[in-house]
Amino acid sequence: MVAKSASSDKLYNRTVLKNGLRVVSEVMPSVRSIALGVWVDVGSRSELPNENGLSHFVEHMLFKGTKKRNAKQIAASLESIGGGLNAYTSREQTCYLARFLDQHLPVAVDVLSDMLCNSTLTPVNLKREKQVICEEIKESLDSPTDQIHDLFSKTFWGSHPLGRPILGSIESVQSIPRAQMVQFIGRNYRSGSIVITAAGAVNHRKLVNLVKKHFNFPSGVAPQPIEAHRDREKSLSTKKDKNSQTHLCVGFPGIHYTEDYKMSAMALNLYLGGGMSSVLFQKLREQRGLAYSVYTYLDYYKDSGVFGGYIGTDKDHLRPALDIMLKEFDRMRKRKLNSITLDQVKNQLKGSIMLSMESTASRMNRLGRQEIMYGRYYNLDETVAAVERVTASDVMAMANRIFDRDRMAIAVLGPANSGDFDGLA
Repeated sequence: MVAKSASSDKLYNRTVLKNGLRVVSEVMPSVRSIALGVWVDVGSRSELPNENGLSHFVEHMLFKGTKKRNAKQIAASLESIGGGLNAYTSREQTCYLARFLDQHLPVAVDVLSDMLCNSTLTPVNLKREKQVICEEIKESLDSPTDQIHDLFSKTFWGSHPLGRPILGSIESVQSIPRAQMVQFIGRNYRSGSIVITAAGAVNHRKLVNLVKKHFNFPSGVAPQPIEAHRDREKSLSTKKDKNSQTHLCVGFPGIHYTEDYKMSAMALNLYLGGGMSSVLFQKLREQRGLAYSVYTYLDYYKDSGVFGGYIGTDKDHLRPALDIMLKEFDRMRKRKLNSITLDQVKNQLKGSIMLSMESTASRMNRLGRQEIMYGRYYNLDETVAAVERVTASDVMAMANRIFDRDRMAIAVLGPANSGDFDGLA
């Protein structure tokens, strides 16, 4: 394969192979380990209606055996030399990752390439793994803090694929035949939709040569998922269960991953519910004792996003807690942060970013997301400068953009009082 290389600084390197496969690496001089990831630009959002849970199912199956390794041998391949293998599936990407000492890079590349390019997907393994995933789904259903977020996604996105659970349902997973899985892999695991990233004590040229030797994906790109849209601008759903606590998520349309004002949204999130010093944590838990767990969060997608808030509380405290949260959202539309508070939020944001950069796994993840979403690399100086540019006016403008009650979605899991949501939806 012919390769093209580019470098934005001496620690970062990017190579695009002739078939479109991208190899991106970042050297961390102070470490002896490497975090290596294979990013496939496909997740549950890319699934057809009869494929729900298939992205996650594929992720499981690629650990279950190849032509030269069984599942135990795959698991032991890096654990036996002090490393480890893992993977995860999100709504937009699937990532297979390994951590190991630098001298074991050839082994890690060989194992990951074998898993992704030579998995046998035998009927026996397929049947067994369906049972495993069904147990994983049951475990998720037994966890209200997991279930509320799936319920919220369905409430917010409606029939769009972003509203479906990443794991799928027991029924959808049980109904997936091998032929459908093979077709899904062939459609989505294409060289132009895959990025291989590494961070740590990595030699880029050596990595590229190993990738060219071992990875063999079909050329082309995966189909693009359908554009993000909601069935309704405003929505409310409630689901009763036998738990004693009530769980609530409230959310609004947010921003997509590559927005110019992303840092303003991150500052808004940190101020409202991004830690123990946040306004909502202090007011709901510390001052009023209304909840043990309360936070806000940002979900980013390629063309959309969500700004969400979560509260876990007793049913009698639900409406007072929600009213306080919504009041703080509204307050941010009318009042600028003072200079001292803004500086504290920006310092918190810069600190969290810088601390994450000390981890090879975090840097590898950052490389993968930046390459897939931006097609370029943003170094730490550029990121910190973007934080520094955030003004109080930016944060208030972002609050006015996001906190529109006519576009609000609320999902509730657990006991609730009648009339708790009068006037809200």
